[in-house]
This record gives sequence, structure tokens and C-alpha cells, in this order.
Amino acid sequence: MYFAIEGVIGVGKTTLARLLRSAFQANLMLEVFEENPFLSSFYSDRTRYAFQTQIFFLLSRYHQQRQSTDLVAQGIPLISDYTFEKDALFARANLVGDELEMYYRVHNALAEKITPPDLVVYLRASTDVLMQRIALRDRPYERSMERSYINGLNQAYEAYFMVEQPRPWSVLSLDTENLDYVRDSESLRWVEDRIRQALQITPYQPILPL
Repeated sequence: MYFAIEGVIGVGKTTLARLLRSAFQANLMLEVFEENPFLSSFYSDRTRYAFQTQIFFLLSRYHQQRQSTDLVAQGIPLISDYTFEKDALFARANLVGDELEMYYRVHNALAEKITPPDLVVYLRASTDVLMQRIALRDRPYERSMERSYINGLNQAYEAYFMVEQPRPWSVLSLDTENLDYVRDSESLRWVEDRIRQALQITPYQPILPL
């Protein structure tokens, strides 16, 4: 079993991955983003630092995803809080022209060696809710984030996970607007059941209204 949790910045991916770890007795593969030396500069001047930031993330995520391939091959359950394809979504939003073309050449070469998850759990929320959650966690390098940037990412995620075909995995879409799996154990259990049902891992309860 290998599933990934996806969604825009601030939607709650890492939190959910941590909460589900014990239920699925799985290893966690969490995105390492704070080690990127260009990240803070990027949020201050996206045009100037976009390519450096994106290439660093691409190589970092590639090396981490390659390690996960070994775990999956050994049959060890794995939960990730991102997919490798996420990197290309951000590149499409941040890069243009020759830089974007060069990025895609590197990305496509590396993507061939990545093991896709069995399922992607796509967490959705409105841009206003995302901005509220980003403000509440108050990471220093996120304080200068513009609403227009998050909104553009939100639209890109919606297009990729809800419209574009084909994809190398199944998608379970969950609206988190009013879903509090952090404080409400019943909501967390409902999410777990939906994932089990999508992966056909027993036991799970059939879909019931929250």
C-alpha cells in the first residue's frame, strides 16, 4: 500500500499524513522543504529566484522519492504528503520560456524512475480558507505570500487532479472546507474509511453523511 496526500499550500497534507500513520501502520515520507536555501528569497522575489528554487526542489524530491521506491518494492506500507508530479505543477506556475523548457527536460528524465502511488488523496479548499490556514501557522517565509499566487496554484491543482487525464494513479477527492480531522475523531475516521474503501483495504464503513 502506497498512497500520497496532495493539495495546495496550507490545506493540511502533512497533518493528515501524521494522523493516519498509526491507523495504516505505515512509514511516512514527508516533503523536506525548509532545507531549500532559495525558498525565503523566492517568496520575496519570485521572478528572480524561481528557477533556482524549482531545480533544488526537483532534485531533492527526486532523491527522496527514489528512496521510497525501495520501501514499496519491499512491501512496506507508505504514506507521503506529496507526489513527484507536484513539482511540475509549481514549475508551470513559476517558470516561463527557456527556463520552463529546461525544467521539463530534467523533470521528464527523472520521472521515468519514480514509482507512482496506488492512490492520491486530493484535499480541496477555497483560496480564502487556504489563506486563513497559512496565516494561522505563521511560517516566516510564508508571510509575504500573495492571495493571487495561492489562487493560481489552487486553479492549477483543480485542473490537474479533477480534469486532466490520464493520470498514473486513482484520485480520492476530499473537500476539507468543513472537515476538521484534527479536532474531530469521527471526521478522521471518516477520512480513513474513504481511503480504505478506495484502496479496498478492510475494514471500512460504507459512505455515510458526516
